[in-house]
Amino acid sequence: MMGAAGAGGGAAKTYVEDVFSTWLYTGNGSTQTITNGVDLAGKGGLVWTKARTTNLGHALIDTVRGGSSRLITPNNLAADNPNSIAFASNGYTLTDGNGYTNGSNNYASWTFREAPGFFDVVTYTGNGSNRTIAHSLGSVPGTIIVKRTDAAGDWQVYHRSLANTEYMVLNSTAAKATGGTRWNSTTPTSTVFSLGTDETVNASGGTYVAYLFAHDAQLFGDGGNQSVIKCGSYTGNGSASGPTIDLGWEPQWVFIKCASRTSGGSTFGGSGIIMDSMRGIVAGTGTKTLAADETNAESTENNIDIELTPTGFKLTSDGLFGNASGGTYIYIAIRRGPMKTPTDVTTVFDVDLQNGGSFVTTNFPVDLTINARPSATTNKYASARLTGGTELLVPNLTDAATTGTYVYFAFDKNNGIEDDNWGSGSSSVYWNFRRAPGFFDVVAYTGTGSARTVSHNLGVAPELMIVKKRSAIDPWVVYANNDNTDYLVLNTTAATVDDNTIWNDTSPTSSVFTVGTNDDANGNAATFIAYLFATLTGISKVGSYTGTGTTLSIDCGFTAGARFVMIKRTDSTGDWYVWDTARGIIAANDPYLLLNSTAAEVTNTDHIDPLSSGFQISSTAPAAINANGGSFIYLAIA
Repeated sequence: MMGAAGAGGGAAKTYVEDVFSTWLYTGNGSTQTITNGVDLAGKGGLVWTKARTTNLGHALIDTVRGGSSRLITPNNLAADNPNSIAFASNGYTLTDGNGYTNGSNNYASWTFREAPGFFDVVTYTGNGSNRTIAHSLGSVPGTIIVKRTDAAGDWQVYHRSLANTEYMVLNSTAAKATGGTRWNSTTPTSTVFSLGTDETVNASGGTYVAYLFAHDAQLFGDGGNQSVIKCGSYTGNGSASGPTIDLGWEPQWVFIKCASRTSGGSTFGGSGIIMDSMRGIVAGTGTKTLAADETNAESTENNIDIELTPTGFKLTSDGLFGNASGGTYIYIAIRRGPMKTPTDVTTVFDVDLQNGGSFVTTNFPVDLTINARPSATTNKYASARLTGGTELLVPNLTDAATTGTYVYFAFDKNNGIEDDNWGSGSSSVYWNFRRAPGFFDVVAYTGTGSARTVSHNLGVAPELMIVKKRSAIDPWVVYANNDNTDYLVLNTTAATVDDNTIWNDTSPTSSVFTVGTNDDANGNAATFIAYLFATLTGISKVGSYTGTGTTLSIDCGFTAGARFVMIKRTDSTGDWYVWDTARGIIAANDPYLLLNSTAAEVTNTDHIDPLSSGFQISSTAPAAINANGGSFIYLAIA
């Protein structure tokens, strides 16, 4: 019903995670249930699936035409009728082993739920005359894709950035063309879209489906005043420092298609490229792409590279399909989730001690993993989804990021992470984090050398920020304890250092943090990554305490104790201690690791103990943890 996403009249709140999902899976040749949390049975929508590892077309199946009616692009043929999908209230079930959706391949599945301000599916029968078609989008469509279903016909695309006399073809690389008989030279409204007489959209007696995508309808989120989808355009500049597109939020799914490019007197377009952060949109190179007009398997070589920003995306290559000089490009972008503040810690944090095998199962897609081998004298490792599984940073070293073609951690999983560097006979502990409002965020940015602000999506002011230069040797700098004049160094034992060039003596806000002129946080043209943490009731606590030399109870507001604890002394030297329940936080000896050291875990000490509201520090703890009068910071996660 209209208004289901709105804020007024007591209507239910709707978030992007309610209406859109990217789900990656391996086909099993039989039946398989996809539980992505999207209500297709009750609300309706579209499932768009593409095999990632073989050359097969894209399969589009919607609830209006039914789960056994399938359209294939780049195929322009009529719908066929395999036994494909049964729709459910939290996803769907694949009911056969069809190769397009459930063969012996890896797949990407994008689910679009019908919702005002986001997406709508409309079917109609053509009449061969100029007319309007009603829709329930509740806002002016930004993009409309029309396909004839009873006979062959190309996929026709209307986009708000083009004239209402122009159209594009989804299953073609052609540039935009003029055809007033598609849209009757009429711009759609919030209730109808217009059709002319062209047979691809309105042949008498022909049957059609139209997929409507909204643009910037601000009906979502806690206040019902945020958008989750935008349709726009930009002009390429032919440079590796391409255009930056400001959406007002970070996307998770981006479709880009060249509408025009002139070269040697001819005009041509390019493939419609689909990218998503689940498969990997990487800050640098290595973004994984699929093309709507191709059957080709997934590639990282589609002449396009984009980088996500907290407020949109930017082009980072001069490739034809994304940033040719003078080219006009249209896009559809969908906001990253989750938008909803988490209430269950198991949906955003996991600690796992893996004694064999390489897949680490979590209850969420992982955005940051920090890995250590407790029994080994070796480095710790950190890797983030934003920078890709081929990039590693080492918390105990100043080294630049390790990059290459080897995949250390595979993030393209909905329920965990693959450690491709795991070695048999050596257990590993993984601290896995998901980005979520009020809890944790990751930001990749490029330095300028001048004091500036960097946007983030934490939604609250970060209380702990860990920043590392990725592109060169430099220390890890840490903001903590609401102290914008000082900083700590993650890879050393050093106490806080006063320096106004790190944070520019400016506290972070709910939307930005500030970096000064120091190379460690803002070197000109250098690339950086920042991990941002905040206190979220019942989930996490960023805090400080003064040591007593006696037993000290740290109340974090938890109900079942802390599963992860990190402590650092700030007024004097001290290591970065880490405990977790996978290795043991008990009323006896508790193994700890040091993030700033290659040392193996220490297992014969009892420095902390369980406490239902947080954790307890023992009276026998050393000065680096509980010196009388000493100052300490901590991060605890329930």
